[in-house]
Amino acid sequence: MTPGNHEPSEWTDGIRPYGPLSTLKPLADGLWWVDGPVARMNFGPVSLPFPTRMVIVRLGSGGLWLWSPTAPTPELFAEVDMLGRVEHLVSPNRFHYAAIPAWKARYPHATVWASPGVRERARSQKLDVPFDTDLQDAAPEAWASDFEQLIFRGSRFVEEVVFFHKASSTLILADLVMALEQERVQPRFRWLLSLGGTMWPGQTPREVQATSWGRKPQARACYQRMLGWKPQRVLFAHGRCYLDDAVAQLEHAFAWLR
Repeated sequence: MTPGNHEPSEWTDGIRPYGPLSTLKPLADGLWWVDGPVARMNFGPVSLPFPTRMVIVRLGSGGLWLWSPTAPTPELFAEVDMLGRVEHLVSPNRFHYAAIPAWKARYPHATVWASPGVRERARSQKLDVPFDTDLQDAAPEAWASDFEQLIFRGSRFVEEVVFFHKASSTLILADLVMALEQERVQPRFRWLLSLGGTMWPGQTPREVQATSWGRKPQARACYQRMLGWKPQRVLFAHGRCYLDDAVAQLEHAFAWLR
């Protein structure tokens, strides 16, 4: 099974998510993703539904690295327990953090990593998230042999920490590209999601583009560095992933930086 396939699934809040949900889906050696429940994001007075996805990597040390953890279930906890010891819980940007407290409660020994702006965002939402330390441009020693990373700068709206899993040549993006498939979105939401630049074949959401005015050189430098990693696939938090022709599809998604 691959993200973006068309297996039958029930509609949830206007979205047909990538079922089965909350279960491990292997993609490469030591790399899994988990499709989570539908979440809602507020855009001014409008609340829109989005499918969610987390990524799990077994590090060279043997420990587990969890990116953008989704709302857990007892069954998912049991599956993760069978993989090994959870060592890291990672928030890639200020919008991806809400489920971390539940994972930290299950794995109190895990280090919780904060992305730029997420501490302030969590406080503004009155959520107590037990962040331990902050992500930087360079990968920390704990996973430097497994990942390249950078903070994608340029937008005043959000700065996201981007990860590249070396062994599988997989780029992992949260909200820098969204690619919701039309047939998985009920018509009443399609026009708004299209207006926001979140539909397949994917692009950087327009809110990020608009808030990069005057800072495109920073964003372009980050994008060029990502391309330099030569990813073979790209995983997203929201929508269909790029499992083929990754570089060509990224060039389309980031055409606004030309």
